[in-house]
Amino acid sequence: MQTATFGGGCFWCTEAIFQTLSGVEKVTSGYSGGETRHPTYMEISNGDTGHAEVIQIEFDEEKISYPELLLIFFRTHNPTTRNRQGNDIGSQYRSVIFWHSETQRRQAEEIIRELTDGKIFDGEIITELAAAGDFYPAEGYHQNYFMQNMYKPYCSFVIQPKLNKFAEEFRDKIRPELFE
Repeated sequence: MQTATFGGGCFWCTEAIFQTLSGVEKVTSGYSGGETRHPTYMEISNGDTGHAEVIQIEFDEEKISYPELLLIFFRTHNPTTRNRQGNDIGSQYRSVIFWHSETQRRQAEEIIRELTDGKIFDGEIITELAAAGDFYPAEGYHQNYFMQNMYKPYCSFVIQPKLNKFAEEFRDKIRPELFE
């Protein structure tokens, strides 16, 4: 099993997307990149901890590769906006990749270069690349949030449309049992 850690805005959204992927064994919402030890959601929400809302992914590289995860990460959020995803504003919502090896760092740099050269986005990709450090799992009520709260307004109006768009583009990467 390999580990990937991404921040692309609200972790409820990114968690819901990556949980659907074949080869992804576990997705944990949490916090990383800041100085505060064992932060709480309330501390993160103030934007003063330096942490980003992130997901940590455990995946089987024989079923899905790190570059595939990176491509999905970039295609499911806006990596050209600083400290913002939609209505979520603050450094805790920044676009960030916390790499766990030099190979991951190089692969992330390569994907960014390919996306930039291909002019996939209207603006410059400003995704932060940083070595993975301490990861703090979010409180229990944040884990598996969409699946436990899919009828709440935020899930219905923000997360579900993202999942629908994702499923159109990456249907071949989604767990087949989700279509049964």
